[in-house]
Amino acid sequence: MPIIKGLDKLVKYNDRSIKDLTTTPTAAGGGGAGALVHIKTLTASGDSTLSFVNGTDGVVLDDTYPIYKFEFINIHPSGSGSEFMVGFRDGGTNFDATNTCTIYYGYNFENDAGTAFEYNTSEDNAQVAGFQKLTGAAQIGTDNDESASGEMTLFNPSSTTFVKHFISNVNYVSDDADPHFVSNYVAGYCNVTAAIDAVQFKLDTNNIQLGTIKLYGISDS
Repeated sequence: MPIIKGLDKLVKYNDRSIKDLTTTPTAAGGGGAGALVHIKTLTASGDSTLSFVNGTDGVVLDDTYPIYKFEFINIHPSGSGSEFMVGFRDGGTNFDATNTCTIYYGYNFENDAGTAFEYNTSEDNAQVAGFQKLTGAAQIGTDNDESASGEMTLFNPSSTTFVKHFISNVNYVSDDADPHFVSNYVAGYCNVTAAIDAVQFKLDTNNIQLGTIKLYGISDS
């Protein structure tokens, strides 16, 4: 059987790319272009907040990478009525960077009683100096088989020229009598010229009983 010209190079490139995904941070950034570089993992155990602060406890959130990615794994509230939120710090001590966001979501009931795909105007932020909800079509479930998982990408947080864009998708099971699966999307920006040097996650009510958040840098060279 003939060998397709260039296929061996393609396979070698993919093998190297897979290795790059597990690269640890270095002063030069580590990994090839587009490689996910693990920076920090925080695991909740009844915590009120989980914070990633540049220069603290091994966290890198500066111009080392042009893009940063957060992964949320099985975020489980300590009580009912909770929504997952994010706040950004722009050089001060509070996570109150002004942000503007838009939200849409889709859901489907476990009993197939209803579905929807909607723009959620009630959870938008418009020039708000505070936290933005990453869930919101319903509260996160508290049963043992319910939690929230997803991701958020933050672009060029060290810029002192442009606004700082972010996008997220969080998927979860609702906390009500008729559970339904919700996929919630948020897109927005921190409308500040100062660099974003820290990001904090929390629930609007209750603590994070269990859950893991991972921070990665995405290399461009």
